[in-house]
Amino acid sequence: MSNKDNHISYVEFKAKDLERIKVFYSKSFGWSFTDYGPTYVAFSDSGIEGGFEKCDDEINNGALVVLYHKNLDLIKNRIIKFQGKISIDIFTFPGGRRFHFIDPAGNELAVWSDQ
Repeated sequence: MSNKDNHISYVEFKAKDLERIKVFYSKSFGWSFTDYGPTYVAFSDSGIEGGFEKCDDEINNGALVVLYHKNLDLIKNRIIKFQGKISIDIFTFPGGRRFHFIDPAGNELAVWSDQ
């Protein structure tokens, strides 16, 4: 499946114990997992791609919806223009780059690009 600008393409959750969460979702729902080091695991076979980030803090509202856009600078400037706030500036990760933003209602989302 190819990524399309402005579409939800990924959802990220937090988990304190990645091994335990992998067992839960693989046994309960049949999801498959790919480890990316000791602090991140991606999942598939769920209807949408996603991952779990290791987190030692108390988890409150632990889902992060991730949108795709091929031009991060363009969409970042558009978000700012229409009253969004950048909460984490553009950074690289295996597979691309992304940033996080807060929408006018206070929801945190992210936008990623493979370019």
